[in-house]
Amino acid sequence: MHSVRRVLLVVGSIAALTAIAAPAAAQAPTITEVVGGLDAPRGVAIGADGTIYVAEAGEGGSGPCAEHAELGEVCFGPTGGISSVIDGVATRLVDGLPSGITATGDSIGPSDVTVDADGTVWFLVGGPAAGAAEWREGIADGAAAGLGQLYRVDADGNAQSVADLAAYETANNPDADQPGNAEPDSNANGVVATADGAAIADAGANSLLLVDGEGTISVAAVFPVVFQPMPADPAASPDPAASPAMVPMDPVPTSVALGPDGAIYVGQLTGFPFPAGGASVFRVVPGEEPTVYASGFTNVMDVAFGPDGTLYVLEIAHVGLMNADPEAGPPQGGLWKVPAGGGTPELIVSEGLVMPGGMAVAEDGTVYVSTCAVCVNGGSLVSLQP
Repeated sequence: MHSVRRVLLVVGSIAALTAIAAPAAAQAPTITEVVGGLDAPRGVAIGADGTIYVAEAGEGGSGPCAEHAELGEVCFGPTGGISSVIDGVATRLVDGLPSGITATGDSIGPSDVTVDADGTVWFLVGGPAAGAAEWREGIADGAAAGLGQLYRVDADGNAQSVADLAAYETANNPDADQPGNAEPDSNANGVVATADGAAIADAGANSLLLVDGEGTISVAAVFPVVFQPMPADPAASPDPAASPAMVPMDPVPTSVALGPDGAIYVGQLTGFPFPAGGASVFRVVPGEEPTVYASGFTNVMDVAFGPDGTLYVLEIAHVGLMNADPEAGPPQGGLWKVPAGGGTPELIVSEGLVMPGGMAVAEDGTVYVSTCAVCVNGGSLVSLQP
């Protein structure tokens, strides 16, 4: 399983089997809803003036529709957007962005947002998973033309495409020499503003990309595929003499943050079989091989630094996507912190964050998290003090 969109399909399928209930009673720290009714909320960012921005993947539309090899039928509509949240009120800063919805209710659309030093808002419209630009360009009426791109909001409030990430993947496919990745697969999921432009985690391409102010794309890192034991078949008779079958596991980099040391930090979801404790956060210095900064996480969806240099790590499913129980309700995420400079991760909360999609940390240390990332008009932005 390569793309984070396919992961959200798994989560969406679980959610479809259960009623989307309010989060379980919060343990310390207290989790407080800032605003509800968000439309499949994903990435979160905070401007210097305290404005919070949320990428909303949207609810797709009635068409045109197209069949996708991994996602099934996807129907499009201009329902994605970037919202600003001020004093608990969400207002669309950018509206009418492309959004697709699958039969299981998962949205493809805006996936992350960031704010640069001068207050300019940048955002990603994610997808398409597998096939990169080719599938996108085959959708009728140009309904998916904006997928797989990095945008910047200009002084007039208009969104301008800066870089076509899906087209870059189609032409270059940086991880093509890794097992199972001969075909292009772009799914830009995480973005952070840098001094020169933006850094992007492409979950489908297994790559960290850099985009400068002119829109030139370069590869900062390609994360390795590793082999994991195939999950046991509970219906099979165990053979103690047999070696476990091994399957290639994609890294699936979902998230990116700029560290206080100037390095870029990348969180990974991991692909199938989503081993519990098998996800890491990588430290990347362009021109050098990535190194593991912290490990032991499960299905990481976002990473962010606090003002004191603490690294926060957000999981979409703390117990792991393979262990999620539909009868127990929607998967609960997990929030960790790693001491400034590195060290042993500490779990802050493991319940009360329903299927989180992104987070940001304010100057006062408050952590803002988007929850229920697959909930059409049912997601929330919540806050907590770790």
